[in-house]
Amino acid sequence: MGFFGRQMSNVVEWEEYRDDVIFWKWNNNQIKKGSTLIIRPGQDAIFMCDGRIEGIFEDEGRYDIESQIIPFLSSLKGFKFGFKNEMRAEVLFVNTREFTVKWGTKSPVMIPSEAFPAGLAIRAFGTFNCKVSDYVAIIDKIAGIKDVYTIDDIRDRVISALGQPLMKWIGQSGGDIFNLQQNAEEIAKGVKQDLDMQMFKDGITITDFRIANFSYPEEVYEYLRQTK
Repeated sequence: MGFFGRQMSNVVEWEEYRDDVIFWKWNNNQIKKGSTLIIRPGQDAIFMCDGRIEGIFEDEGRYDIESQIIPFLSSLKGFKFGFKNEMRAEVLFVNTREFTVKWGTKSPVMIPSEAFPAGLAIRAFGTFNCKVSDYVAIIDKIAGIKDVYTIDDIRDRVISALGQPLMKWIGQSGGDIFNLQQNAEEIAKGVKQDLDMQMFKDGITITDFRIANFSYPEEVYEYLRQTK
């Protein structure tokens, strides 16, 4: 995995592109003189060395790495192909589009309620939109330990962080606890704000968050039928 070596590749590209992949790391080959970089629509290519960003390339096209890429790499631009020295280098391909992801609470969120002393068990479902916003953060927090990062990874991360924001903003909505749907938009705005603050640390921005519906346990519907 360096610029110079015996087993080398002529093309650096994201060969098996998938819509559900946020980034993919090209790190199993080496680059030789005459190698090319291919950037397809909706992709950025980030050259890294020792975990540090050397250059970011955003325009789609086919590039000669020696003449069109290396001169723009911060600490590698002084190196020329043909040196016997080897350098570790990786290329991170990032999917730049905005993703729409379905979510649902993994377990019920317990909301305080006078009618249910142990708490009201509520589930919620909806969608959120997200995109990569900070390359430095995503490399520091995620790409350093993962070669591939998918929408399922983001979904799991968001779902695991949903409990406290939902509890907080349901409590602050001040609406009918048995008809949360009427305040779903207000609750969603608050949850988006909190989730975005958490995910931004990983280089991901939550651009939208929506609650499609809330789900109550059967005992709640029985309680409502008895109190009518």
